Amino acid sequence: MRLLKSFATRAILLGSILLVTGLAAAATADHSKFEVLQGPFETGEDVTRACLSCHTEAAKQVMGTRHWTWEYEDPQTGEKLGKKTMLNGFCIGDRSNEAFCNSCHIGYGWEDDSFDFTNEAKVDCLACHNTGDYVKARGLAGHPAYERTEYPPGSGRFYNPVDLVSVALNVGPTSRETCGACHYYGGGGDGVKHGDLDSSLNNPHRDLDVHMATDGLNFACSDCHQTDKHVVPGSRIQMTAADPHGPLVRGQQSDRNPATCQACHGDKPHQESFLHAERLNQHTNTLACQSCHIPSFARGGVPTKMGWDWSEAGRLDDNGKPMIVKDEKGHITYDSRKGSFVNGEHVVPVYQWFDGSVDYIQPDTIIDPAAGPVAINRFRGQAGDPKARIWPVKLFQGKQPYDTVHKTLLVPQVALPNDTAFWFNFDWPKALQAGAEGTGQAFSGEFDFVSTTMIWPITHMVAPKEQAVGCNECHRRDGRLVGVEGIYVPGQDANPWVRMLGLLALFGALAGVLIHSAIRVVVHYRGKAK
Repeated sequence: MRLLKSFATRAILLGSILLVTGLAAAATADHSKFEVLQGPFETGEDVTRACLSCHTEAAKQVMGTRHWTWEYEDPQTGEKLGKKTMLNGFCIGDRSNEAFCNSCHIGYGWEDDSFDFTNEAKVDCLACHNTGDYVKARGLAGHPAYERTEYPPGSGRFYNPVDLVSVALNVGPTSRETCGACHYYGGGGDGVKHGDLDSSLNNPHRDLDVHMATDGLNFACSDCHQTDKHVVPGSRIQMTAADPHGPLVRGQQSDRNPATCQACHGDKPHQESFLHAERLNQHTNTLACQSCHIPSFARGGVPTKMGWDWSEAGRLDDNGKPMIVKDEKGHITYDSRKGSFVNGEHVVPVYQWFDGSVDYIQPDTIIDPAAGPVAINRFRGQAGDPKARIWPVKLFQGKQPYDTVHKTLLVPQVALPNDTAFWFNFDWPKALQAGAEGTGQAFSGEFDFVSTTMIWPITHMVAPKEQAVGCNECHRRDGRLVGVEGIYVPGQDANPWVRMLGLLALFGALAGVLIHSAIRVVVHYRGKAK
């Protein structure tokens, strides 16, 4: 029976790979031959109108997704949350910085509240379906550069214009590069936010990610995040923390999330020797697959930010000029416009219960700076909840501005494209006042800095099974799961009195055996003497 289960699991996985690969190879349209894509195109909206002449429902589908709205409804509270209300410890907030941040939005022109979310021409088809040479320039509210553009102003750095006709004629399926163009660079740079997503995954080796390895399975993001009508499953905003089911057969109708580990491998995936496999499979009732199979993150040579201190911003060098300081590896540790950073590579995660839902602090949330670090988000979940598992997470430490009168976190305007001086001489009162005007948030004019924390789930950079977390890394006094509530870990949580009683019982039993043996020997030889 075990052999049959093993064969079935592998057959389903292989069939899934072949199905996805076959579908990708079965495309019947060569877009370079389409007359409507020959141009000329003056703007990205012109390209979208050409796309919609064939793909008539695509924009409507996109507009119904979180990629477009940047909003979701909390299933527990019914509250609608999104980029406008969510804060973070990195770039702090999207609102008031739309022209800069929204270079990652799959639309054109979202720079303030006047953006028309119902205009189908605003959907950017090229953001996900380009096959190269397409860049949505920062500061241009989601547009590519249509002419040679300097940004930031006075920086001497330029975006060259994008050849929209060439990009449109060469569209194709999504790829790691197109997804990563946004998801790798959130928070202001490569690998900054997530820790398990950075540009090293464009061409990873097997030790970095066993699924995406270019010399192995070579998965694209969409192989796991299988899209239906442009809805991409598997968002970190609402995750499936526990999926106690067998593997999905690709093509079958199901309301399950196809991006979970169990969707391919099932919830009892270990098939080695009977006793060892059973022991490991029992762990899946408590641990997420990622807890054992991602021993550390930021393993591809790109560091992730583990700390960001905005209070340090504004320092100048000995000549009174803004400065950038780098470590021995060339990674930035200080930037006059952003503050100081703590970079991390090969970081061992923190572990905690997680049921897939998250609480987020809001701009109007009253904080208590004296109570310790302010938690910008909290992962829900506790021991005994069938929807929860122990997950690996990145624990980020920040320091950011807050209003000392209103006791609320503040969103500075950190991207002022028309103010050249601001880019080179960071001015906190000016940045906070501009941020308040851009968000509509009350600002007393009095501010200070408060320590914050933020949690990010770790689910990429899956290592080969032979590099999985070893038993002794948890089952010891200082093991990885120290501090996780509601569990007993043999070898970690040993009670000293129980240990002493056990040793006494062991030595007592051994002494009893020795004494008994000695008596038997004495009696034996006395009997022979008689």
